[in-house]
Amino acid sequence: MGRTDTQVEDGRGRTGRVARGLTKVALGAALVGAGVAHLTVAREEFQAQVPEWVPFDPDDVVVWSGYAEIALGAATLLAWRQPARARVGRLGAAFFVAVFPGNVAQWLERKDGFGLDTDEKRAGRLLGQPAMVAAALYAGDRDGASTAR
Repeated sequence: MGRTDTQVEDGRGRTGRVARGLTKVALGAALVGAGVAHLTVAREEFQAQVPEWVPFDPDDVVVWSGYAEIALGAATLLAWRQPARARVGRLGAAFFVAVFPGNVAQWLERKDGFGLDTDEKRAGRLLGQPAMVAAALYAGDRDGASTAR
């Protein structure tokens, strides 16, 4: 049976699978890279972004969040089959939701970091966070079906 235009548009066709795979690889690599940066070259800059209300040592927060990003990125890169891929996608989305308050704090407290040195740039980062949640869910999606199924 041939592929229909609907299958391509809704992500079940080859184009959708390729787009999902590219999203998955890009997201996984970005997470691993960010995690490594937490532990190495950007460690101090990440420490400066930890909100004052977090009840842990900023360095511990940065180190453990770096480990979490590396693990999540590796899982994103390695989980190609269902249901693991969908679970990792939901976990990634939850992670991006969990770190959102820190991004809000950076904006409210006007903390500069990573080139975010104006209120507009920090607000732009906030607006980009839902895209990260969506990318994680899309990368883990069941070939065009909702991950909620």
